[in-house]
Amino acid sequence: MANDNIFSGLKVVDLASFIAAPSAAVILSDFGAEVIKVEPPSGDYWRHANKIPPQPQAEDAYQWHLTNRNKRGLALDLKSPGAPQVLERLVKWADVLIVNTPHPARKRLRLEYDDVVPWNPRLIYADLTGFGDKGPDADLPGFDITSYWARSGLLSMTRDVGMPPTWPVSGSGDSATAVGLYSAIVTALYRRERTGKGSHVTTSLLAEGVWSASVSIQAALAGAKFYGLHDRKHPANAAMNVYRSADDTWFVLLVTPDKLVALAQAIGRTDLLKDPRFADPAKLIANMPQLTAILDEVFAAQPMAHWYQAFNGVHITFGSVRGPQEVIDDPQLRPNEIVVPLEGAGGKLTSTISSPIQVHGVAKTPARRAPDIGEHNGEILQQLGFSATEIEGLHASATVPNGKQRAA
Repeated sequence: MANDNIFSGLKVVDLASFIAAPSAAVILSDFGAEVIKVEPPSGDYWRHANKIPPQPQAEDAYQWHLTNRNKRGLALDLKSPGAPQVLERLVKWADVLIVNTPHPARKRLRLEYDDVVPWNPRLIYADLTGFGDKGPDADLPGFDITSYWARSGLLSMTRDVGMPPTWPVSGSGDSATAVGLYSAIVTALYRRERTGKGSHVTTSLLAEGVWSASVSIQAALAGAKFYGLHDRKHPANAAMNVYRSADDTWFVLLVTPDKLVALAQAIGRTDLLKDPRFADPAKLIANMPQLTAILDEVFAAQPMAHWYQAFNGVHITFGSVRGPQEVIDDPQLRPNEIVVPLEGAGGKLTSTISSPIQVHGVAKTPARRAPDIGEHNGEILQQLGFSATEIEGLHASATVPNGKQRAA
């Protein structure tokens, strides 16, 4: 594949923290954009998350490299009196500015769209919030667990009947939201190509969460009748349920009506097709627990490898439930460039997860390690046009630390 660097020459300033907004910048960098990561002199809090439960703990700052690879690092104290002059030059340099600072703090720092757009009318100002920039909760702080999962309705639906809400997978809502923010940025870039105008684009963790739950939320809007929470032994549909094989592997079975005969043949139970208990829709619904118990017994008699072959042979849709340690060995990941090499991170971290977008015939930029705190301070300030005397002044005022800082 040719490395066309689709976004070659595109300049991005990432002022955001944590996961979602910085990950949108990562996607841009995957396709050749030049990204400057701006963080406080103490470092983005996300650098240290691998030391804080319940995040998986490791010596390598795996989470930092995932969301900030391919970027150059600038440490900047935005509260310093000297910060506006650096910010102004960054905005004038940039095509895209990504911000997720809460709006009350953004106003104090003069980082709002109206504050910076006079410096660069062609700027794409990408704004991520927890709950949207309007409404009574616009200023509430939000993380993916609170805004994307809990507030959207997703968390209430991803549990079995009688069970309390569980703790969702950290960062999963952020990663989905990153793709949404990236899409907003690309849409605005396309508009700029056509009109020459910059844009203020935005999305929120809440909006992305409701979008992810949209089938159910749309049903609620339509006044639909819900079946209630999932009950594995008393499901609404035994052909869409979770089962366990003989080697203790759980798997999700999802069989559409046109595949029921194929399923009966695959499991060697064509007699179920003529069983009077399941002969018509009303009886089937009434006897769904009995059918589930029969399938439980059938699936528990053979290991997952057997069911893998049986289902594949007749194109039955299923998915083995795997933990992270199993997922990394999935034979689908590396051929499809879902997991790719990571250059320069050191330690045990030699691979990373690529962004989920592929353009056939175009190779992504090879993944390189994320920067240390302020690693590129000097070269970035010079690139922005600051003189040696001005740079010394920024160092003296502690607006920009002098020299490479420790990452952790």
